[in-house]
Amino acid sequence: MSLTYQQLLTAVPLVLAADNVPNIVGDAGIGKSALVQEVAANLGAKLFTTVVSLSEKGDLAIPVPPLTSDSFVETQNYGRLANVQFGYSETLISIIKYAESHPSQPIIWFLDEFNRGTQAVQSELMNLVLQRKINALKLPSTVKIVIAENPDSTMAGFIDRDYGVATGDAAIKDRTVRLVMTNSTNEWLKWARSIDLNRLVIKYLTQYPERLLVIDPNNEDLAPTPRAWERVARNLDQLQLLAYGMQKQLAADLFSGDLGDEIGVAFAQFVLAQGHELTVATLKKAEEGKKQFSACDEATKIQLLRSWLQDGLAVEKEAQLFNEYLQLISPDGQYAIAQSVGEQLATILQPMYEQAIKHPHGNVARLYQEFAHIATRGDN
Repeated sequence: MSLTYQQLLTAVPLVLAADNVPNIVGDAGIGKSALVQEVAANLGAKLFTTVVSLSEKGDLAIPVPPLTSDSFVETQNYGRLANVQFGYSETLISIIKYAESHPSQPIIWFLDEFNRGTQAVQSELMNLVLQRKINALKLPSTVKIVIAENPDSTMAGFIDRDYGVATGDAAIKDRTVRLVMTNSTNEWLKWARSIDLNRLVIKYLTQYPERLLVIDPNNEDLAPTPRAWERVARNLDQLQLLAYGMQKQLAADLFSGDLGDEIGVAFAQFVLAQGHELTVATLKKAEEGKKQFSACDEATKIQLLRSWLQDGLAVEKEAQLFNEYLQLISPDGQYAIAQSVGEQLATILQPMYEQAIKHPHGNVARLYQEFAHIATRGDN
């Protein structure tokens, strides 16, 4: 079970209103931090953020040299704490001071990447999260805590994840409300349009919505995430200010640095093709079409050939060309095309069959046989 960004905008405040601690679990780059920022804005809350993975053991309890009276911060209602100018102590002082000067305003303390901190760091935070106190200091009632974690393989639905996390303490699991965050390409595209993100990123993800977030347990390198696509859009804004020749030199490496090689190169080809778009009409111009077709990524090749199917394949010359293009895609791609043909019996297969009966040695007959062979191969 999981919730989208928009659903969590309702669910997180609901959990906070019930005086519980939301624990937002989601893949890196999916938008957890942005979600908490928007929740805080919607609630009119002051947001304080601590990245737990950057913290060290002792940030709350490390011994310090003897302190003077000036080293302690006294509060009217919540006790006192030594201000050692680092770690959580500094954040806590800021929170307490803000709470006392804004007694009616809600405060959210966001503990990001909670389970990427060490077990020792997590343990130091236990009293704050569960008991809302540390040593002699207690959190004001206006302070709400929100946790965010990356999934680990012990969590239901995430058996294939391999983030560098420290498995959470059972008490944290038992006393926080786990809210699993999933991606929604439609929601992300709506947001991207609302802030006028680069139109080519929007266009590309509209065509390939499954590429917004790619989880590949066998690939520990870069992969697309919603956060990565936002960076790509910003970089693309700047890239488009350059001459086309320089764009060609930089695009693949620039986008691969966020998306990984496979999708980075595919997106670069997509961007560079704008204004030079390959169409079915171009494909039918044999030499010109083959050169551009060979440079396309696999998904684009399949999309083009599927578009061609709408014109039918019962013409001898076009059947020959289509067969030549068909040989330029992978076996899986060929099978996908054959399936599309099989789903359109009346408009594609029947006219091909009738032409093949008339000319059993013609190009249409050969393509018809090729589809039958591919379909049989796929079934095996």
